[in-house]
Amino acid sequence: MTKETLVPVLGVVTDVRVDTPDVKTFRVNALEGGKCFEHKPGQCAMLSIPGVGEAMFSITSSPTNKEFMEFSIKKCGCLTEWLHRMEVGQQITVRGPYGNAFPVDTDLKGQSLLFVAGGIGLAPLRSVINYVRDNRADYGKVAIVYGSRSKDDLVDYPEIVNEWCQEAGIDVYLTIDAAQEGWDGHVGFVPNYVGELGFNPDTYGRALVCGPPIMIKFTLQALEKLGFGHTQVYTTMELRMKCGVGKCGRCNIGHKYVCKDGPVFRYDELGELPDEY
Repeated sequence: MTKETLVPVLGVVTDVRVDTPDVKTFRVNALEGGKCFEHKPGQCAMLSIPGVGEAMFSITSSPTNKEFMEFSIKKCGCLTEWLHRMEVGQQITVRGPYGNAFPVDTDLKGQSLLFVAGGIGLAPLRSVINYVRDNRADYGKVAIVYGSRSKDDLVDYPEIVNEWCQEAGIDVYLTIDAAQEGWDGHVGFVPNYVGELGFNPDTYGRALVCGPPIMIKFTLQALEKLGFGHTQVYTTMELRMKCGVGKCGRCNIGHKYVCKDGPVFRYDELGELPDEY
């Protein structure tokens, strides 16, 4: 943590993309152009509208993107409702980066990777996925299992179909919770789909999981049944972060603070999941 991390900088919204009925992705640049600051895959930033409030969000763009930063934000409260009203050209304060990152240059390097995401949980993993895509020589095969309530709730769907699905060495498996007209893909919950696909922990040396608490809980159980050890699985818990500097205590899990020790954790580092999981 540095002084620069705590000081907000002004950014400007340069693009707004509607991903789902309640998720928008905002592209943010520094006032002079480029990114507001550098980050690593899995880190977060504090976004603020003065007079309204501030909150922590995952940086969904890859660090390899040097032109801008992106944030995929789900409308679920007062502040996010204000954020969803932002338009191109509007200024916003940004500070960060906060938290640790996925170990892309150490433990994950050289491994074949399994990504498992549910709903808006794809947002923090998108940063890692695109980082891996931009550094393909450093990693093995990539499998992505992603699901949501419906096709309309799949975040970044055009990017998934037009880019990820077309890339050699990347297998993408999409699912939705219930059948709907116009969807001819898999139907079922993400944890069950992971079990059906039967990923081998000897092939995919590391698994990265993010989504709603209940989805994470059952996905971890599914991975355990497939033989994945706790040291092979990573998850991120940025939704528990509040102040970002370990002062408010809102992100406490046992003897750890998500904002100081996380938000990225290897499963064995948690000891046990919070009660809501």
